[in-house]
Amino acid sequence: MRTADWTESVSVLDRVTAVFEAFGEQDGGLGVSELARRANIPKSTVSRIAAELVEQRFLDREGDKFYLGVRLFELGQTVDQPRRLRRFAQPVMSELRDLTGQSVQLAILDGADVVFVAIVRSAPTLRPHATIGGRLPAHTTALGKALLAYSPRDVVDRVIRTGLSRRTAHTITDPQLLVAELRRIRSHGVAVEVEECVIGRACAASPVLGYADVPIAAISVAGDAAAVTPDRMGPSVRAAAATLSRMAASTRSE
Repeated sequence: MRTADWTESVSVLDRVTAVFEAFGEQDGGLGVSELARRANIPKSTVSRIAAELVEQRFLDREGDKFYLGVRLFELGQTVDQPRRLRRFAQPVMSELRDLTGQSVQLAILDGADVVFVAIVRSAPTLRPHATIGGRLPAHTTALGKALLAYSPRDVVDRVIRTGLSRRTAHTITDPQLLVAELRRIRSHGVAVEVEECVIGRACAASPVLGYADVPIAAISVAGDAAAVTPDRMGPSVRAAAATLSRMAASTRSE
């Protein structure tokens, strides 16, 4: 949406959400002009919203730069499932990163998207394609396909009804092909995508299963397409997912 398209019909919540989503994981602080550019909101509107968010501690301000505020962090820690997942998954993710030499990601399914709740990076110099709290269409990622393969059919049908958007020439956009792919994933326990989401990148993922084998998350290894192959990464990812599934079961019983 262009700046000129913002009218009174756009709610305050829409504007506030756009401001929050303008921040990236690697940002060291944003000025009003950059916030306005990223959020596609007039500078005067962003300035007013940012000032109010600072008063409520949702944003912090140092000089002419704004940062995500401590109150957001406090509220984020109360989101039970991602918080518990991060707590017990971090050591397993670090071990998988050290074993494979690749970045490791943990995500949950939210509607038709995967949401990244934890990331352990292998090489900070590489430009990340995923950020904590970021979203990607589930059908374009190994994480999403691992989750969908173990989800009830109505969940898969709902994702298909939203439309299988194309991110690259390799993205699966045919519903029948996706369903067939999900069957293969369930039989092998590992989902793989090669350049379906980002050109030059590949990912191998397995689901973290909860009660009655319902998927509560998925863990993946992601990196250069030449390095991330099913034979090399599949067994390690599957073992890490099994470990997290056991840990999830033990935390439920506590």
